[in-house]
Amino acid sequence: MDYLFDKDNPVFLIDFYKFGHIDQYPKGIKRIWVNFTPRSTRVEGETGVIFFGLQRFIKKILIDQFDHHFFNRPWSLIEKDYKLIMKKTLGVDARTDHIRQLYDYGKLPLDIYALPEGTFVPLGVPALVMVNNEDWAFWLPNYIETMMSNNLWHGCTSASTAHRYRRVFLKHAKAAGETDFSFVDWQGHDFSYRGLSGDESAKISGMGHLLSFSGTDTLPAILDANHYYNADLSVGASVPATEHSVMCAGTQESEQETFRRLIEDVYPTGIVSIVSDTWDLWKVLTEIVPNLKDKILARDGKIVIRPDSGDPVAILTGDDKAERGSPAWYGALLLLAKALGTDKDGTQETNRHITKGGLIYGDSITVDRADQILTNAIRLGYSPYNFVFGIGSYTYQYVTRDTYNFAFKATAIECEYSVHMFGGTPVTEDHVEAIFKAPVTAGDFSKKSARGIPAVYQGRVGQGDVAGKLYVEETLDPVDLDRCEFRKVFNGNLLVYDTFDAIRKRVRSRDWEGT
Repeated sequence: MDYLFDKDNPVFLIDFYKFGHIDQYPKGIKRIWVNFTPRSTRVEGETGVIFFGLQRFIKKILIDQFDHHFFNRPWSLIEKDYKLIMKKTLGVDARTDHIRQLYDYGKLPLDIYALPEGTFVPLGVPALVMVNNEDWAFWLPNYIETMMSNNLWHGCTSASTAHRYRRVFLKHAKAAGETDFSFVDWQGHDFSYRGLSGDESAKISGMGHLLSFSGTDTLPAILDANHYYNADLSVGASVPATEHSVMCAGTQESEQETFRRLIEDVYPTGIVSIVSDTWDLWKVLTEIVPNLKDKILARDGKIVIRPDSGDPVAILTGDDKAERGSPAWYGALLLLAKALGTDKDGTQETNRHITKGGLIYGDSITVDRADQILTNAIRLGYSPYNFVFGIGSYTYQYVTRDTYNFAFKATAIECEYSVHMFGGTPVTEDHVEAIFKAPVTAGDFSKKSARGIPAVYQGRVGQGDVAGKLYVEETLDPVDLDRCEFRKVFNGNLLVYDTFDAIRKRVRSRDWEGT
């Protein structure tokens, strides 16, 4: 191939079928209103989502990528790329007049109205509404649906998931009598990067995690939060930690020496996390840690033991199916407490917080398992703060757009129509009309769309089941978008800039709901 096209031109960030829609819409359409809505949930007990990721999408795609790879390139190359790709892939001689019109305009003729990021959005309520602000660009709102959906759903889903963990941790901290809840910021740690579908996925999801927690091993999420939301680099952090290759290289026979070298020579102060099940977790907890007890207690810092395999509930808080009195029967929590001298006889604690020690577990942790582990810890007389949980790709990747049934749908159009005046000539007027989909084959009508222009309001006292909640009203007056809870955040330029800290505060304003 003797010609290299620009693969990063955002005009190509589409499903193929978007290409022909400009010719398929009825004549006379001037405006199309579309909305992005979480319609239902597959997560038991959840009634909505945390909205997050729009500002990144606007800055990264709608502004930077369109500027660098579309508006600021020579039109001759843009047209050549477009015609070549459509000819080779669809076998058509593509029209380019509408693309040229967009190119000449120099920015995207779109208005985006959205709820503030970090807002809890009830199911069935739109998080944003988008409409073209130039008549000729009626084809554009739905054209960018694919790229917009792709960039938004995962951040919203991960932000919602992380906050579900956070609420569980807060519930147990309160139940255990803790009064300082700052440790909860570090109790959920993002371990998901290696298991996500790519760097972009890791950044988007990782920022969603950081809205509820500060602990993360996904460094690119911190950098994106800094770049797109002005977050301080301290918005997320980690600690020195080993992996199995480090322990294996130290050899099984010298495992105790590896522990000693790590806590005395390499990290004489501060927190260090040591993976401890490379061979025998129970030996680490019943021999190695007790043998190094004086050195551990003498350090200015904490040693964190990391089991990494097995049933996390049984491993951490005891397996009642194991031989009574065996290490597995006790579990890692009681063994570590005993090893560091915070336990009287193996069953009764003298200090709810393990002195200079803790546990982190990041394999197969779910919300339910974390809930059970912390319940067991309190039952055993220990603080839930003895645990940190690694939240991995099973949690953050084993989801889809359908987890909350996110969808973009066109629900209103403005078009020309003729008014036949009595005894006179027809007059052409603009008319806003509601459009909708309601498939009878969907069964529960979960795919039924709104009708008209959806405006979102905050329910007031006396409004029944919407009191204190966001709810939607369907209108045919575009001005209602300026009168409701939406903010106009884009009109070809970014109009509202939110900091990561402000979004975090919105998310955490719901910390104690349901606890």
